[in-house]
Amino acid sequence: MSTDGDGFSAGSERWRLAAAVSNAIVGLHGEYYGRGAGRAHTVMGADYVICFLEDIYTPVERTLIDAGSGDHVSETRRKFQEAVREEFVGVVERITGREVRVFLSQVDIEANLAVEFFVFGDLADGS
Repeated sequence: MSTDGDGFSAGSERWRLAAAVSNAIVGLHGEYYGRGAGRAHTVMGADYVICFLEDIYTPVERTLIDAGSGDHVSETRRKFQEAVREEFVGVVERITGREVRVFLSQVDIEANLAVEFFVFGDLADGS
């Protein structure tokens, strides 16, 4: 199977992997937060995967945000992502077959958006 220079097989294989990552991350959010994102989009590069999740907040979080406690919601989500790091890293590693070296998770209260960022430990070209 040919690769496209990013370390992933060309064409539809990249889209299949990206869709699988989106589905898995949305599933984990649903499992842990009680609801998944309304929309998800995953971008895969040579040495990274970025999953964008929109419409992420639960009704309780939305109520807190509307009451002026957005900082509390952001901090709680950050702490929780630290606690479940291994599960998120594990699904990306299983789907891509690549070791994840770095996992970063960030939310934006105003945009109702989360970004899950994974950096692979091995370079795509094997160097």
